[in-house]
Amino acid sequence: MSAQPPAAPTGLQVGAVERPRRRSSGAGQGRPGKLVYGLLAAVLLGSMFPLWWSFLVASHDSTVLSRQTFPILPGGNFLQNAATVIDTVEFWRATRNSIVVSTVVSASVVFFATLAGYAFAKLRFRGSRPLLVFVIATMAVPTQLGVVPLYQVMAKLGWTGELVAVIVPGLVTAFGVFWMTQYLSQAVPDELIEAARVDGCSMLRTFWHVGLVAARPAAAMLGLFTFVATWTNFFWPFIILGPQDPTLPVALQQLQAAHWVDYSLVLAGALLATIPLLILFVVAGRQLVSGIMQGAVKQ
Repeated sequence: MSAQPPAAPTGLQVGAVERPRRRSSGAGQGRPGKLVYGLLAAVLLGSMFPLWWSFLVASHDSTVLSRQTFPILPGGNFLQNAATVIDTVEFWRATRNSIVVSTVVSASVVFFATLAGYAFAKLRFRGSRPLLVFVIATMAVPTQLGVVPLYQVMAKLGWTGELVAVIVPGLVTAFGVFWMTQYLSQAVPDELIEAARVDGCSMLRTFWHVGLVAARPAAAMLGLFTFVATWTNFFWPFIILGPQDPTLPVALQQLQAAHWVDYSLVLAGALLATIPLLILFVVAGRQLVSGIMQGAVKQ
């Protein structure tokens, strides 16, 4: 007799064979999330501690640092110290100068760095790689080495003591060119550029409608970094600008006396100078995050 074929499995058996087993949801699955949020909270508290410590000192009088027990609660002298800072230095004039310089430099760096990054990333011309290496190599040169010749150039142009002497040297940066080159080399497909050229777009029009649109997330971050770096820059503005028309960090330097420093006034001025940056992060934070997330999604 021939062997009987094996019996077909029942529906219950089929479901038992084909249906994968579900993992039981245990209490340990929430631990990685809690760990991540705990680390983020620790980083947040660590980042806010310098601001909180500065506010504590700025809200007391000048003897707060010489006390045996440091206060853990703010005092009531912050508004008085802030008013003293505003009356002592050219605060509003310096704030206006910092806004003008930071805005112009940020816009210029974003535009020229995106233009150069697009050329290095998507255009083929002789010597592009050695030129890009040379631009990146300039990042290794300390800024202090170029101060003397740069000051001589500004003196011959008659720009000493003028805001243009702070704006012109920072119109484009090597870091910005490198940043945009790395981003555009991955964000813009070559086929998209070729399609735009086939449709009759010129080189500049292709850059404006294709490259610049794709570079918005990276350009937003570059603009934010450049604005913060220009706002807090002290070395070159202190050398080239006079006390009559300073930027904000140079003006706040006048709060330090020759033999004695009132740290309550100094930190009150530092907090006043930080408030515009905090407002910028709050206003532009959501747009920056959304732009980065859009740039991270490949079309």
